[in-house]
Amino acid sequence: MSELPPASLEGWYALHQMFSMDWSAMGAAPAAERELVGAEADALLGALAKPSAGGWSAAFRLVGGGADFMLIHFRTTLDELADASLRIRRSPLGPLLRLEYDYTSVTETGLYSATAQAAEEEEPGSKEHEELLEQLMEAERGSAHIRTRLYPEVPEGMRYVSFYPMTKRRVHPDNWYALPVAERNLLMREHGMSGRRFAGRIFQIITGSVGFDDWEWGVTLFARDPLEIKRIVTELRYDEASARYGEFGEFFVGIEMPSFREMLR
Repeated sequence: MSELPPASLEGWYALHQMFSMDWSAMGAAPAAERELVGAEADALLGALAKPSAGGWSAAFRLVGGGADFMLIHFRTTLDELADASLRIRRSPLGPLLRLEYDYTSVTETGLYSATAQAAEEEEPGSKEHEELLEQLMEAERGSAHIRTRLYPEVPEGMRYVSFYPMTKRRVHPDNWYALPVAERNLLMREHGMSGRRFAGRIFQIITGSVGFDDWEWGVTLFARDPLEIKRIVTELRYDEASARYGEFGEFFVGIEMPSFREMLR
């Protein structure tokens, strides 16, 4: 029998977009035109920032990473996420942008503990097992901590951001997906305890992307001090869950960008 996948809860859909600006076109444009494009871009970002149905959007000026800025969007449905992306493309700013990278995912919390508990108490696949797992999931769904992970708000005062995708290794002998669920639960618990030491210094958003993108998870870290991002990633690399089983993609680091007008002047 194959190993049990962890149950999970999902919240908002997420899209991370990395854009480069056509600086040649901007430089050749009259100052009045640059001012107009910047003002309209700021108006659009303001409209996207707090949609009535829920979620948010925010802009960050990138440092390195082969792009100029990153837009992060959270929406209640995949359709609304597509609409936000289309509005940017159709805006006066759209023709000046080149998409360098994007990442589609959904906020997620993996219920390793609940899955391990249900498997220990009832035969996996049985009616009793499914009922117990659903009860445990419902209890988690009502947790304020879980709701913060599924429906995260913009972290106040945390101007610096880092985004990167990751995957769990599945190459013998370090195949995460061949591990018993109880062992995966212990490894993720250790990983989570390491992250909690940065509470108040780092705000972390985990998004799942299996079936949505090339990697399996996206990690977005917010901080008041950019060095805290370096510290937490270093700390977590030494947990067995990362040291043996983690594979990481490209990192994008940015700074909160309150105004396009300032950038385009």
